[in-house]
Order: sequence, then C-alpha cells, then structure tokens
Amino acid sequence: MSGNWERGVRRVVPYTPGEQPSGDVIKLNTNENPYPPSPKVKAAVDAVSDGRLRLYPDTVCRELTAELAAQAGVEPEQVFIGVGSDDVLSMAFLTFFNTDEPVLFPNVTYSFYDVWAKVYGIKYKTVALDKEFRIHTQDYFEKNGGIVIANPNAPTGILLGLEEIESIVAANPDSVVIIDEAYIDFGGKSAVGLTARYENLLVVQTFSKSRSLAGLRIGMAYGDKKLIKYLSDVRFSVNSYTMNTLSQVGGLAALRDREYFEKTRAEIIRVREYSKAKLEELGFSLTDSAANFLFAKPSGKTAGELFSALKARGIYVRWWDKPEISDRLRITVGTKEQMDALFAALKELL
Repeated sequence: MSGNWERGVRRVVPYTPGEQPSGDVIKLNTNENPYPPSPKVKAAVDAVSDGRLRLYPDTVCRELTAELAAQAGVEPEQVFIGVGSDDVLSMAFLTFFNTDEPVLFPNVTYSFYDVWAKVYGIKYKTVALDKEFRIHTQDYFEKNGGIVIANPNAPTGILLGLEEIESIVAANPDSVVIIDEAYIDFGGKSAVGLTARYENLLVVQTFSKSRSLAGLRIGMAYGDKKLIKYLSDVRFSVNSYTMNTLSQVGGLAALRDREYFEKTRAEIIRVREYSKAKLEELGFSLTDSAANFLFAKPSGKTAGELFSALKARGIYVRWWDKPEISDRLRITVGTKEQMDALFAALKELL
C-alpha cells in the first residue's frame, strides 16, 4: 500500500563536500592541513581512561572553553564550542536569523550558507562580488535580517581588513553579523577583538584547518555574553552532549602546543607563496589568497578539463560547474612535495 506520507517531507538539496578518495592519491581538494596534528594530541587522547569514556562528556567543555578564552583575551562566557564550525554556524543560523528580512551573504562564498537558510526556512539574498571577486562593504548597508561573511572568503581566499569588517558591523546594529574565520590563521587579523565593542558580532573559527584536526570536529565562536547565551540555549535545546570527550581532550592538547601550531602554519604560508609563483609561471592568474588554498584560472585548457585530467592522474583539486567560478580551480596548499607533483602534472597537461 502506498500512502501520501511524502507530503510532509522537508526537501532540500544538500551541501556537497569535496571528494574523499581512498588509495595513493594527492588530495588537494578539501583544504585539510597536510601536516599531522601536534604529537601531544595523540598522547592526550591515548591517556583517556576507559572510565572517563563510560561517562557522558562535559556538556560545556570547561577546560577547552577556559583555554580558548584565555588565548583570545575574552571571558569563558564569551565562548561557544560546537562539533566543527559547521555545527556552530548551523546553530547560529537557527538562533539569530528569525525575522522577515533577508540574510545577506556573497554570491560566491562557502556554499553551505544557502543550504542552512533553506533548511531552516530563512529568507536570504546573495550579494554579488565585483569582477575581482572582492566584497564591497557598502553593499551590506541595506536593511537585512543578518549578515554572514567568510573572511578570508572561500573559495576566493581574499581577505577583508578589520576596518572593513568593523564598518559592516557598525552599520548594522539591528542585525547579527557573523564573520566566519575558518582560514584566518593563514593571513590577516581576527575580528575577535571587535566583540568587546559590538554585541551584535559573532566570530566563528575552527580547529580543522590550521590545527590539523578536521577529524575531531572542533569549532568555536566568540561574542558578547548575551549573544553566546542565546546560542547556547538553542544548542542545548537540540542536544546537550555535542562535543565528545576525546575531541575535548585532543583539542585542549593542540591548543596548548603553540610552538607546533606556529611552525606548521608558517610552513603552509611559505609553500602557498611558493605555489603562487609556480602557478603564475604556468600561465595561471590568481587571486591574492590569504588562506591555505589558491583560486587559480588556467590558460590553454579549461578548469573543468584540468580538473578531470588531474583526477585521472590521482591528483584531486576542487572545481565547481557554476557560471561565476567555472573557469577556476581551488587548490589546497599541500606539502612542497605534493605541490611540486601537481606542477609537474600541470606542465605536461598544458
């Protein structure tokens, strides 16, 4: 018997992440860190007792929250922790975007934003970047129900300065402005300091990129105490035990190993700048990326052709068949050896 139960189904087109291939490949398509996490992470996780795993995790992640607050120069009540920055952003959309006015974000940016808006029934409007893929602050001065800006932006890698960020926040006192800083550790200065002056600002970060912990799923947000309280109320209304014990322990160990963090971050920045020069030698045009990836337009072959040809050689990069960006590849910055293998393949293909 067939009924009409599907009439009540919420239907959305889900976010499509980069491929996760297995085997011996060069993976430059999902902006993961090519270096392992701090050795202190595994040591800390291995030391967790069976008895501790038997119990529910600390619901408010006290130790991790305290360390994040201390390093950011804020109070613990100004920190929110979630299962990766995607979880944090999802909860923020659900919490703060609840008016009849549209939420604003760029037309070329992290493609999960419009998915969350559709899932939660949030009105939104995309704002066009200019021909150089840059954001113009005045485009965000119109009436809105909230603003989301990735900084550096993805997939372009272009960074907005703090003065530009502050101008957007200051011009929108009646809306929550979210600055998604997934890649901020690779260039630029965080907007966390602005949260002391603007209670409508939420700054979101992650351990997935610069701390090599995409597999542990740790994200955080900084903001005014009232903002964080509202966010926590919604999160605990969905799930009280979101961050598992191993992630809390591993994240704390990574956060405390500042020397290792600075070493691997500096190496990624060094290889990024080296890779920019090599791609330009091969005829690519690039945006000025401040992230751990490059947004590159080839000459001689289309981006789609190169994407397929590289994949056939076991080298994975990212390409979107979307009008605004179909002529470009997004290439994660890997190790120098991985990047040299990419350049050798591109030289043959071009």
